[in-house]
Amino acid sequence: MNTTTKTPIVLIHGLWMTPKSWDTWAERFRAAGHQVIVPGWPGIDDRSVDDIRTNPAALKGIGLKQIADNYERIIRALPQKPIIIGHSFGGVLTQMLADRGLGVAYVGVAPGQTAGVTALPLSTLWTGTPILSNPFDRNGAKPLSKRHFQFTFGNDLPREESDRLWAEYAVNSYNRVFFEGVLSVLNEKGGVTHVDYGRADRAPLLVITGEIDHVVPPAIGEAIVKKYRATGSPAIVDYKTYPGRTHRLVSQDGWEEIADYALEWATTHQVRENEPVS
Repeated sequence: MNTTTKTPIVLIHGLWMTPKSWDTWAERFRAAGHQVIVPGWPGIDDRSVDDIRTNPAALKGIGLKQIADNYERIIRALPQKPIIIGHSFGGVLTQMLADRGLGVAYVGVAPGQTAGVTALPLSTLWTGTPILSNPFDRNGAKPLSKRHFQFTFGNDLPREESDRLWAEYAVNSYNRVFFEGVLSVLNEKGGVTHVDYGRADRAPLLVITGEIDHVVPPAIGEAIVKKYRATGSPAIVDYKTYPGRTHRLVSQDGWEEIADYALEWATTHQVRENEPVS
């Protein structure tokens, strides 16, 4: 297919993951005729999972603004504005990039909350305990244990299968990212993840959650959408939740249904712009 006639797509991975976590959706979107760009966070770039685990130093001290700025540079180099889709903390970054007006449509797949969205279920707090329990390691790059990976990503799977996915996908944390995200929750105006919820010219945003997600349960997705809608802004903010789905929405059995819905929604709702990012 000719990819030049369709809107490009930028996919943003989340914490503890690499661009490899998007292999499923990226391949499907390319088959549908889209150019798909899947950059790694600074320090991850195009490195392998094993290399990052062995040498995690490049992840230390990097925060959300630095990551968002890096994505902005990549997006501004594209010939036209893309659809931007982010998973988990990639969904936080998607909202930050939406606040900068960089896309024609945005999809947050199990997105973390931005500044001022105060919903924090106990399961969400528990997913952060390996990092938050040691504030003196704020700039570190802590590994993710197999046990915690199962709680966070594989809570629908037996331990053996979860461990197999851990070996294939999981990398060290950017501790600073987690601390910044949590501290922003109660600091709407000054938090690193601050966005203008009432921005009238923001391109449409879709928030997707999974029913049994421990990291971003539906309560968080609903709170994010409510925060945007409460401003009275005319900008579109839609919401969709899927029964029986975990935080692994991009690869859990049945991911195709979610990917197809996200793509159809984004291409239907996208702002019709063909000019480069200004």
